[in-house]
Amino acid sequence: MLADSQAFAECVDALAAPWRGMRIEAVCGIEARGFIFGAAVARTLGVGFVPLRKAGKLPAATRGIGFKLEYGDARLEIHVDALARGTRVVLVDDVLATGGTLAAALELLREVGADVAGAAVVVELGFLHGRARWPVDVPLLALLHC
Repeated sequence: MLADSQAFAECVDALAAPWRGMRIEAVCGIEARGFIFGAAVARTLGVGFVPLRKAGKLPAATRGIGFKLEYGDARLEIHVDALARGTRVVLVDDVLATGGTLAAALELLREVGADVAGAAVVVELGFLHGRARWPVDVPLLALLHC
């Protein structure tokens, strides 16, 4: 899909659609493919982009959160000055699998004081039940369900 400009544009438009008119101030994307989709959604919404990166990859002072994956431990980090308290954000990633990464990203964003309006993913692997780790009161859009 990324190699097809029309398909990519349609995907980005669909990811951005629910957040139009919702006073979104930034899009946060999870490393690595969440950067691709998140940056494009941010551009579509006319807001900034904030990366959530794996440990040790951001150049300035960071805040982070450790979490468990099905194959080991991981850590996500954000620059401490990336978002002002109360900034209304949308979280974007490519795939929702077991939900560990998305749930950790939500927790990290809340710890830094962001107001998380919701999240959007391109594909949800429903058989892994990752949505069960996401709070029911926070919107979660998945374009494709497998």
